[in-house]
Amino acid sequence: MKSSKPLWRISVLTTVEAEDAVSELLATMLGVAVAAYFNLETQTSHVSVFMDQGKFVSKVVRDEIAAGLKRIKGFGLDIGPGEIEIARVKREDWAESWKRHFKPIIIRVQRGQVAGNQGKAAARPAVVPQYRSLLVKPSWSKRRPAKNQPVVILDPGLSFGTGQHPTTSFCLHEITRCLGYGTKPSFLDIGTGSGILAIAAAKLGYTPVHAFDFDPDAVRVAHENIRKNKVTGRIQLTRGDVTKLSLRPARQYDVVCANLISNLLINERCRIVKRMKPGGTLVLAGILASEFAEVERAFASLKLKLHSRRVEKEWCSGSFCFI
Repeated sequence: MKSSKPLWRISVLTTVEAEDAVSELLATMLGVAVAAYFNLETQTSHVSVFMDQGKFVSKVVRDEIAAGLKRIKGFGLDIGPGEIEIARVKREDWAESWKRHFKPIIIRVQRGQVAGNQGKAAARPAVVPQYRSLLVKPSWSKRRPAKNQPVVILDPGLSFGTGQHPTTSFCLHEITRCLGYGTKPSFLDIGTGSGILAIAAAKLGYTPVHAFDFDPDAVRVAHENIRKNKVTGRIQLTRGDVTKLSLRPARQYDVVCANLISNLLINERCRIVKRMKPGGTLVLAGILASEFAEVERAFASLKLKLHSRRVEKEWCSGSFCFI
C-alpha cells in the first residue's frame, strides 16, 4: 500500500553552471538523492530533494543551505537567483512532475559521418552506418526505439547524470560517432557518475568497457543502473582515483571519456592520455566555456589536437586525437 503522507520538497533555483555544486551541497547536507532539471523557458536549473521528515524543514536548514550557496559563489561559480523554496507536496504530484520534465533523448549521428581514428593501421576511416543513433529514456516513457537502436534507461532522482546535461549529451554523441561499422572498440569512462556513458558504450557494442569513479555513492548508483540496463557482464566498474592512476597502464583504449572539472583534467592529463591507444579518441567534458582554451593548450602540449567541440550554455566539451 502506497503512503498517503505528503512529501517536503526543498529546491534551489540556480544556473546550469552551478547545478552540480548545488546538487552536491544538498546531497551532503540532507543525505538524500538529488534531482535536477533545466527549464528551457526561464533558462534556470531547479535542484531539488524530496523528504518524508518534516523535522528537516526549518529555518536552520534554510540558513545552512544559504550559507552553502554563499560558499559556492565564493568559488567563482554563478549561482544565479539562488532562491530556496521549501514546500509540502503530494506524493503523486512529485512523481508526475519528473515525468513532465524528463523526456526521451535521441543521440543521432549524421548519415556518412566519419568516425574517429581507430588506429594508424586502418586503410581508411570507418564510416558510421546510415541510422546510427541511441535512445536514452526514463523507465516510464513508452517511446519505442527505432530498428537496431540501443536503449539506455535512466531515471531522474539521482544527481550523477541522466543525459540532460549538455556535457553528458556531447559525450553520448561522441561515443556514438566513434563506433565504426563492424568494429568493437574499447572504452574507458573516467568519472562515470551514473554510469550512463559506460552503459551506452556497452549497448552500442564497445568491448571491453571499463569505468570508475572516486565517489562511492556514484559507484553504487552506477552499479544499480548497470543492473537495470542488463549489461552487468559487459562493464567492469570499480572505485578509483584519477590522481592515483599509474603512468604505465596495463591497457589502453580506443575511446576515453573524462567528464571532470577543468583543474583535474589539466593536472592529471598525463595519466589520462597514457590510457589512449595510438589513433584513439579522447572526449573531455565538464569544462566551463571560459576555461576550455586553457584545457586545450594543456592537452596540445601532449601532442593532442582538437577534433570537434560543442559550446552550450556555460559549458564547452571537446573531442581530441593525436597529431
